[in-house]
Amino acid sequence: MDKIKVGILGAGRGMDLAENLMLAGAEIIALCEIRPERAARGIEELGVDIPVYDNFDEFIELGMDAVVLANYFHEHTPYAIKCFEKGIHVLSECISNGTMAEGVELIRAYEKTDSIYMLAENYPQMKFNREMKKVCREGTLGKLIYAEGEYNHPPVPDDSEFYKGYIYFAEHWRNYLPRSYYITHSLAPLMWSTGATPTRVSAVPVYSPMKENGTARCVGDRAAIITTLNDDESVFRVTGCAAFGAHHNAYRICGENGQIENLRGMDGKVMLRYNHWSIPEGREEVNLYDPEWNDSDEEFINNAGHGGGDYIVSRMFLECIREGREPEHPYDIHSAVTMASVAILAHRSILNGGVPYDIPDFHIEECRKEYENDRQTPFYGSDGSAPNIPCCSYTDYKPTEEQLRKYNEMLG
Repeated sequence: MDKIKVGILGAGRGMDLAENLMLAGAEIIALCEIRPERAARGIEELGVDIPVYDNFDEFIELGMDAVVLANYFHEHTPYAIKCFEKGIHVLSECISNGTMAEGVELIRAYEKTDSIYMLAENYPQMKFNREMKKVCREGTLGKLIYAEGEYNHPPVPDDSEFYKGYIYFAEHWRNYLPRSYYITHSLAPLMWSTGATPTRVSAVPVYSPMKENGTARCVGDRAAIITTLNDDESVFRVTGCAAFGAHHNAYRICGENGQIENLRGMDGKVMLRYNHWSIPEGREEVNLYDPEWNDSDEEFINNAGHGGGDYIVSRMFLECIREGREPEHPYDIHSAVTMASVAILAHRSILNGGVPYDIPDFHIEECRKEYENDRQTPFYGSDGSAPNIPCCSYTDYKPTEEQLRKYNEMLG
C-alpha cells in the first residue's frame, strides 16, 4: 500500500504528531497554519519541504487521505465536518467538540461519510496505563467498580516563553478554559482500561486563584472534582486539568478483589494489590514493579512525547486507515463526544451547585434533538464571538489590572 498522505492543521501540537506519523509510515504533504513564524519553525523542525496554507478550504483540496486537527482546543468540529464531506480521515486533538450542539453536528456528519475518525488522546498509551488495561483484561481484580484519574499540571509562574508560545493574546482559549474541559487526559485512560462509559456526571470546583503576576487567566479554579456514574454501574472520580500539589498523572482502578495504580512520584512504577483471600496464582498480595512495553516499536515509543503515547496513537490511526476499521473505545467518535459531554456538563454542574446531569447518547435521535441548539460556550470564537457562560465557579472573577499589565509586557 502506498504511504498514507496526511495534512496538518496547526503547526504547534500538529508537528509533534506529524513527526510520529512519519515514523509510523505516513507522508506529510501540507501544513495549514495562520501564524507564519510558527509554520516556518515547525517545518524546519520536521525537516520537510511542504506547502503552507492559511486557508483550510484550499488546504484540503490537495488530495490528502487524512488530516490532523491540531488547531484551537474548542474549534475542531467545523474542520472535521469539512473533512468528512470530502471523504478525508480525521485525527482530532482533544476535545472533539466545544459545545453540545457541535457534538450533535459532528455525529450527524460522520454518519454520512466513510471517513475514519479517531481522537488523538495519548495518555491511555503511557506504559503504566497499558499495564492497567492488561491487568483489567486478565480479570484478576474481579468486577471493576471504582477508578480515579488525575491529570495535575500546575503552570510555572511568570513563564514568559510559555505565554508567548501558547497563550499569546488575552482572548486565547487557555485564558478561559474551565477546569472540567481539558478532561480526556484524566478520563480516557480509565475508559480505555475498564471499557466503561460515563452516563451521568456531577462536579464541584476547587477555587484558589493563581498568584502569578503576569496573567490574563479568567479562571480562578484550580481543579474540577468530577464524579461519573457509568454504564456498568462503576464510578469514576476524575479531574480535568488540575493545578494543585505537585505535577503528576495518577490513575487507580479498583475491583472487588484488588486494585492497580501507578504511584505518584515513582517514575511509572505500578502497584498491584489483592485482598489476602483473593490472590491469584503467580502473584503476591502486594506487587510493585516497572511494567514493560513488549512492543516491536519500542525505540520509536521511547523517543516519542507524552510517555510514548504520541507514537502509539499515530500508529493506531494509520492502522485503522490501512485496515478500514474504526478505532476502539475510547478513541471512536461516540466515545470522543461522550468525553466532551462530560467536560461540558461537569462545568454546567459546577455553575449550578453540583447538580448531576445525564450524559446524552448521541446514537439516539431524541438525545440529539435535546442538544442540537445548545451552543453555550465559555470561549471566544475565532470569529470574535464572545463567551455566553462564565468560565469560573466564581462568575465575576477576573485577573487584576496589574496582572494584565504584566501579561502584556511579557508578550512584548
